[in-house]
Amino acid sequence: MLSEKVRQTIKKYQLIRKGDKILVGVSGGPDSLALLLILNELSKKLGFSLYIAHFDHMLRKDSPADVKFVKKIAIKLSLPLACGKADVKKLARNCSTEEAARNARFDFFLKTSKKIKADKLALAHNLEDQAETVLMRILRGTGLYGLSGILPKRSINSLEVIRPLIETKRNQIEAYLKEKRIKPRLDSSNLEDIYFRNKIRNRLIPLLEKEYSPNIKELLANLAENSGSDYRLLNKLAASLKKGKATSFNLKSMKKLDIAIRRMLFRRAIAKLQGDTRRISFRHINEIEDLALNRPLNSIVDVPGGISVAKRKSLVFYRRKSQ
Repeated sequence: MLSEKVRQTIKKYQLIRKGDKILVGVSGGPDSLALLLILNELSKKLGFSLYIAHFDHMLRKDSPADVKFVKKIAIKLSLPLACGKADVKKLARNCSTEEAARNARFDFFLKTSKKIKADKLALAHNLEDQAETVLMRILRGTGLYGLSGILPKRSINSLEVIRPLIETKRNQIEAYLKEKRIKPRLDSSNLEDIYFRNKIRNRLIPLLEKEYSPNIKELLANLAENSGSDYRLLNKLAASLKKGKATSFNLKSMKKLDIAIRRMLFRRAIAKLQGDTRRISFRHINEIEDLALNRPLNSIVDVPGGISVAKRKSLVFYRRKSQ
């Protein structure tokens, strides 16, 4: 039974506590719909409450029908619903459509969670999403954090995000909805190879399954879980070693640290300033390390997100002033 499998995932990663108010992101597609229905089944047993959030990216002509569909589901389940929308094409002037959509959607989730005082945000990423993410990051170049893929639980801008379906396969989700006789909304753009993730999903993974390993999705998901465990331990160790201000480092002391700890401290400093380490690549971390170890005093390195690092008496991370 899929709800029991998800309950085990919740227990394994300690995703939900009794009394939690959980905001559930629901697009109307198979994954988010299954997540909502399963959490609704478990809510009384585990003692938590639900609130639905739907965001319209206005990228498809039929997106208003998604809104109506989710509203009907909310009424059927007697659950509160918050809806938002944004013209993502207009927002995607200085970034990709994918990034603009993700940013607009999460901004809506963040504002809604604060408004309703939600404890957590539940998103519907599944095992296949995990495998695709790991492959995408390998192809783009990544480290231990990137190999961790989609973490089952993490804090983003003070909001705890949980992913109860992260160990669930897509065919299990489809079978669950079929058994419930519920037809989800389908996003036709998922079938088109217009985005990098779609190319991974529709072309590369089927090739790897056919020519190299039929279990490639599970293997990539296992890699993510193992890498995530290692990353959490390394992060915890780095936190225990860092004394004082999180964005300033004594140069002499820092040079004595193991390279893995040093790099983790750099990532933590950036995350402290901008909430995450999105767009920070190995090249950026390597440049900061070169700044600390080899470059003269008063040298500065700029990295994405409006963050700069200056080599003074200490290595200082700070936000650049807006131009």
